[in-house]
Amino acid sequence: MDIRSEVIAQFTQVAREQDIKLAPLADDLPLLNSGLDSLCFAILVTRMETAVGVDPFSTEEDLRIPVTFGDFVKLYVNAAR
Repeated sequence: MDIRSEVIAQFTQVAREQDIKLAPLADDLPLLNSGLDSLCFAILVTRMETAVGVDPFSTEEDLRIPVTFGDFVKLYVNAAR
């Protein structure tokens, strides 16, 4: 599974379902500027856990909260290893 593609697909799907305009996804995009709100991120994290089979927010001991889209992708890539 390509984690990055899954993250992009889930961001896009959640934005569409919540009728939110999603900013162009680039590694340096701050998550706060993505267009998604806290409800969207809760949905996104739940769906990513289902898709990837891991929730890095509950399994990482030294979790660094992702700030950018690239950080978010890396968090899931590393957790899936």
